[in-house]
Amino acid sequence: MKKTFITLTLLLFSISPMFAHYLWLETDRTGSLNKEQEVRVYFGEYTYGVIEKVKGKNYPSVSKFTLWLIHPNGKKTALKISSKEEYYVAHFIPNTNGTYTVALNNDDIEVLDYTEWDFGIFKTHYQSTAKVQVGDQATATKTLNQDGIVIKELPGTDSQITLQVLFKGKPLAKNEFKLYVSDLWSKTIETDENGEVSFSLPWNTKYTMETTFEERVPGTFNGKEYEFIWHCATYCISK
Repeated sequence: MKKTFITLTLLLFSISPMFAHYLWLETDRTGSLNKEQEVRVYFGEYTYGVIEKVKGKNYPSVSKFTLWLIHPNGKKTALKISSKEEYYVAHFIPNTNGTYTVALNNDDIEVLDYTEWDFGIFKTHYQSTAKVQVGDQATATKTLNQDGIVIKELPGTDSQITLQVLFKGKPLAKNEFKLYVSDLWSKTIETDENGEVSFSLPWNTKYTMETTFEERVPGTFNGKEYEFIWHCATYCISK
């Protein structure tokens, strides 16, 4: 079952700043052999340029994430993170040409009870992906999260991008997909039957993408029962 992003944000922003915000990754899309690459983890509301402080009121509630580097050959390496004022940061050094994938996963967030606002009791699952290309041998990004929603980048060009949305490893068709540009411009599109979306990147700016899905399966987390899981995946490209 789907809900539009606008409906969700208008409902939740006034009652829980933590849940109205999102986790996303930022890094240079092009890397170099044997040169350190930096990856930043932000939490906030990118629509309005809101960045939460790491030791502020809201970021600690979503800070139990894991961050992985997936090498071109599929090898997975856990990245060590450290905190700055407005983001967490990690580094790695590419040692071979190819497409590297940085994957964030956060399935360790306390159950939220929004029955007072007719939204229900739910568990949150965040996922974010970033691509780093070293050399010319570009391939699709790898996926790590087999229990939730993932945005995968397929081979394309500098001006045209194709992404695929997967849920538990399978294409998620006809799902709402939001694209934001740093000047508050936004566009809503829908994934096709293969879970794919394609669009151009006409401006030299930051593009942030987000897609969500409600998994209507009840369960228990940390001793608290929930009615469904709210999955969210983000993807960021800076030109």
